[in-house]
Amino acid sequence: MQRRDLLRSVLAAGTLTASGLPLARAQGAAWPQRPIKLVVPYPAGSSPDVVARLLAGQMEKALGQPIVIDNRAGAGGTLGTGVVAKATADDHTFLFTTQSPLVTAPLLMKQLPYDPFTELAPVTQVATSPLVLAVDPRLGANNVRDFVRLAKASNGSFNYASTGIGQATHLSMELFKTRAGFDILHVPFQSSPQAVTAMLGGQIQASFMVPGVAMGHVQAGKLTVVGVTSAQRLPGLPDVPTIAEQGYPDYESVAWHAVLAPARTHPAVLERMAAEAAKVIGSSGFRTPLAAQYFAPTGGGPAELAAIMKRESALWGKVIQAAGIQPS
Repeated sequence: MQRRDLLRSVLAAGTLTASGLPLARAQGAAWPQRPIKLVVPYPAGSSPDVVARLLAGQMEKALGQPIVIDNRAGAGGTLGTGVVAKATADDHTFLFTTQSPLVTAPLLMKQLPYDPFTELAPVTQVATSPLVLAVDPRLGANNVRDFVRLAKASNGSFNYASTGIGQATHLSMELFKTRAGFDILHVPFQSSPQAVTAMLGGQIQASFMVPGVAMGHVQAGKLTVVGVTSAQRLPGLPDVPTIAEQGYPDYESVAWHAVLAPARTHPAVLERMAAEAAKVIGSSGFRTPLAAQYFAPTGGGPAELAAIMKRESALWGKVIQAAGIQPS
């Protein structure tokens, strides 16, 4: 009897959701009730970490609570992603990651300890970025065709660096070499700085990189950028043609960042988080520094991010199969 009276009073106050859970848990002034933890499965100072901190710094003003960045780097982003996937849904834990632990890791790892499609709840895509194809200036390649010609003449002796198996820096080259018809040895590293150091030392001839990693070295004359992976030229690099412009019209590869949460996070929390993120993503205070990192803001809610994940899984599944990469 007391329980019926309680439910009646709660309903009368309009504080019960359709799912039967108190709205106080999920939205309005009562959420968030404490600092939000945003797990970034990459090292501090990495590209995802930089964008995550930029987003968090803007969003915590609107949410009225600090957003604490928790870097859980390791295993190509799957370590920290798994931490969130297995976490108790407390409505205050979120994940900021790239597409790799969400889309390509399930295609490449037989024993992936989580299922991103069932154990994580999409919130929003945040930003996208093309990669640049950076090459050792000592090669004398000034464009993509030069590089492909030299790579073919090397008879497989060229090496390329990535930031790990299944990362965009890995699969972008696998896609490109199947389109261009040359062979090059993959050398995975744990981070962009390690890959760049190997290139500067002459052990690596080429690498796909996020522009922010490459451009300081390009300006110093230590790396040459010969193309970008997007369908259109990058506004921050208007003089660098796309790979598609240089004889490979069907080539495109874009890295992206997104926010997710444990699967049982309250839907109203997901929608509120997406709505607040959309406000930030649309603001000049976010867009201007984001552009300085050569990223483009995106946005969209949970349904849009879920569709992107599904579409990208199908795309990269075909690339992995065509490249003959076996899951391990």
